[in-house]
Amino acid sequence: MATPHTTRPDALTMEVVDLIGSVVARYHEEYEGAAADHALTGAQAKLLSLLSLEPLPMRKLAHKLKCEPSNVTGIVDRLEARGLVERRPDATDRRVKLAAATDEGRRVARSLRESLRFAREPLAGLSEQERLTLRDLLQRMVGAEG
Repeated sequence: MATPHTTRPDALTMEVVDLIGSVVARYHEEYEGAAADHALTGAQAKLLSLLSLEPLPMRKLAHKLKCEPSNVTGIVDRLEARGLVERRPDATDRRVKLAAATDEGRRVARSLRESLRFAREPLAGLSEQERLTLRDLLQRMVGAEG
């Protein structure tokens, strides 16, 4: 069993945590706005973005979105009704249904990503080396979770 940390983080660590929180809040705010511009909820946009990368089984989508499979079914139903997603059998296991973005769904997902000024504008002010360093540091932070 892991023991809880009892030491307080230093001021610099707290400042970094606050800045990360601000970045995440700004990202979510802009992402929700971009989703609304496409008449999508944030959850629909996230699911569509995942499916634009690869078809996924419903259970895996639920895991990635950290929600119940029944919620994913409803989201997929609504996206399917708009022609953005389709269900298809898994080629390796016919009992499994995959959700997959249609051509139109991939176009909408690409448009969503391209409309996010938040990431593009501040990052454009960093050199390529600074962006690489930032990416590498964030990857280390994410990798440290496991």
